[in-house]
Amino acid sequence: MFKNLLTGFFVCIATSAATQECGPDAPCEIDGGSYHLRLPTGDGPFPTMIWFHGHNGNGASIHRGGGLQRDFLENGYVIIAPNGFRNDGGPRSYPARDNAPRDDVAFTFSVLEAASKRTNLDMDNVFVAGFSAGGSMAWLFACEAGDQLSGMVSVAGALRRPNTTDCAGLAGLPIMQVHGFGDAQVPFEGRGIRDWHQGSVWDSLERARIANGCRSNPDEIEIAEGFRTRVWDDSCAGAPVRLDVHDGGHGLPQGWTARARAFLENGAP
Repeated sequence: MFKNLLTGFFVCIATSAATQECGPDAPCEIDGGSYHLRLPTGDGPFPTMIWFHGHNGNGASIHRGGGLQRDFLENGYVIIAPNGFRNDGGPRSYPARDNAPRDDVAFTFSVLEAASKRTNLDMDNVFVAGFSAGGSMAWLFACEAGDQLSGMVSVAGALRRPNTTDCAGLAGLPIMQVHGFGDAQVPFEGRGIRDWHQGSVWDSLERARIANGCRSNPDEIEIAEGFRTRVWDDSCAGAPVRLDVHDGGHGLPQGWTARARAFLENGAP
């Protein structure tokens, strides 16, 4: 997958966390920005989760992500958390729409390239996920470069507008959306903010279903403790699409990481 873009790059790879000069606390600096890195034990090759933080956050938040640690890091995943762009000293974020001050898709590729020098990444198993603005960035990255990924999870984010992407990258890509029924910060329908719009979860999921040849109504509806789930799988010519709704608002619900890893690895909760 990413191998096609990074051919010849993996000649000298450090495979020990002890060789890190940066990581969860100290950012790894590269041209155009920085990122944070958490490494599992072992020698790899490691599957990789790229995590996009929310508005006014930073990549160091992976230190506070107990679910990311428990369900991904401790199960052998490298976690890479790029830092969003800071415009004129303002909060870090991911605009995830047209005319952004930094090409965050290209920057994420640069982050992955730099991280591959530090540890032994399995480039056939690269996933992206994010929260809020980071969830919108996960959608944009999947739309633009989904053919280089193995799966995407967005929590409380949708594909923003204006956005000229044709979302060709969604074809064949397992896609999961996690959203709070009471989310008023990023409602399902999105909301207009100045000259842009947060985008609609419904529209984003429709793009994913169309790209994967799924029918419009779900193949399965599941009601379980804490989550209500709509699944498109058997009807899809491509990869499955999934919506997990929880009773909360704008946040990361308990248990989402375990469900996300199960979906990404097995297509089921």
